[in-house]
Amino acid sequence: MTILIVTAVAAEAAAVLPGAEPVQLGPYRGLRRGGLTAVAGGVGPACAAACAGTLLGPGGWDLVVSAGIGGGFPGRAAVGDLVLADRVVHADLGADSPAGFLPIDVLGFGAAVTELDAALVGAAAASTGAVVGPVLTVSTVTGTAVRAAALAAAHRPAAEGMEGAGVLAAARVHQVPFLEARGISNPVGPRDRAGWDLPAGLAALARVAALARGAAPARVRSAAAAVRRPAPEVR
Repeated sequence: MTILIVTAVAAEAAAVLPGAEPVQLGPYRGLRRGGLTAVAGGVGPACAAACAGTLLGPGGWDLVVSAGIGGGFPGRAAVGDLVLADRVVHADLGADSPAGFLPIDVLGFGAAVTELDAALVGAAAASTGAVVGPVLTVSTVTGTAVRAAALAAAHRPAAEGMEGAGVLAAARVHQVPFLEARGISNPVGPRDRAGWDLPAGLAALARVAALARGAAPARVRSAAAAVRRPAPEVR
């Protein structure tokens, strides 16, 4: 299988494929080992979508994975865990209002939540023992207890990151099966940069290669057939 792994920064790509050979893919620098290629596409959903869309466009990929460090929601994922998304939630895409935040689906412009292929997620999780749960995509990282509590109540998430929904958007356009994995470096809540454990989050990303390989070809083929139909959405 040929698997594209899109990270935000080079340190994450290196954690996923340590010691791999450098490769240049158009405007993007990455690492390659066997059928796995990890590319740093930039921070946030827009950069992630641009990178994934550029690289998936010519075809030839069996699976795309959004991977990077992220925050874990207390009680769902601890520092050092690897979280695998079973659904992707674009949690801050919408509009503010006097009544509070209105997600994009309430506005009638699409779906904020996308369920991922259960068989593909299950096969990948079984190969690593990853924590499975919803992963939020946010453009502004959560930094207060109030915001963390609101997100936890709304979505019961396991983790949050900044790129998953962007890579997913490109994967859906190009009809390539998708996974998202987050190595947990800090709890979601009041911002405490000194309390982050980046080495633990990056160390968890070393399991992404095994996770990607664990998505057996038969499961990927099944997911590829499903993704060519309208993807299931939760509204």
